[in-house]
Amino acid sequence: MPVYNADKFLRKAIDSVLQQTHRALELIAVDDCSSDQSWALIEEYAAADGRVRAIRLNANGGVAAARNVGIAAASGSHVAFLDSDDWWDPCKLELQLAQMIQSGAMVSYSAYDRVTESGAVLSRVRPPASVSFEDMLKSNRICHSTGMFDRSIGYAPFQAVGHEDYVFWLEMVRRAGRAIRVGDTYPLAWYVVRSGSVSANKLMAARWQWRIYRNSVKLGWSTSVILMAHYVWNAVHKRR
Repeated sequence: MPVYNADKFLRKAIDSVLQQTHRALELIAVDDCSSDQSWALIEEYAAADGRVRAIRLNANGGVAAARNVGIAAASGSHVAFLDSDDWWDPCKLELQLAQMIQSGAMVSYSAYDRVTESGAVLSRVRPPASVSFEDMLKSNRICHSTGMFDRSIGYAPFQAVGHEDYVFWLEMVRRAGRAIRVGDTYPLAWYVVRSGSVSANKLMAARWQWRIYRNSVKLGWSTSVILMAHYVWNAVHKRR
């Protein structure tokens, strides 16, 4: 859990982890030099529950750096992510681990709701039952706060680029061959859309997507144009 000036949301996020029905977990909260009460809250939870590991960066490095520090510190067989303003269903980890072990999947994700800061539902996102690398090129089907991967396939460090979550899951699905949805279509996570957030800027997101095709995945111009058409169509339809 990367944390930066999130004291408004942090308790709900952390509580949703510590209240999981799967109890054998560690929460690695990486504070990216917050100037609010976030670090104090993390220390409070760490003192009260030994499953919480508190890490504070010496300098603000951005969300990609914080996530990389967290993964490096992790000791479990699987890694899941939760942003500091989102929260999980209590059964998320239990269902996710069970289905991954049963199916042999190395990467998984779930359905989720997009909500306002007050918790009102904006849209319900129900991704397909499974996705391949080719599917992911057309549209990012993995909301970061729903994703989990088996550490036996390694990982690609987060890059400080726009849509760093998408670039990460593209590579993880490429390595795994596929990713599966867990929990059927029931939402196992809630993703908070903050007013004025960068991710809410559709034009900027489209520019990032194009750069990922051309610079990160290194696709040709014509292939990138075709995939951008898929991306735009899916962006319009997948949240309905």
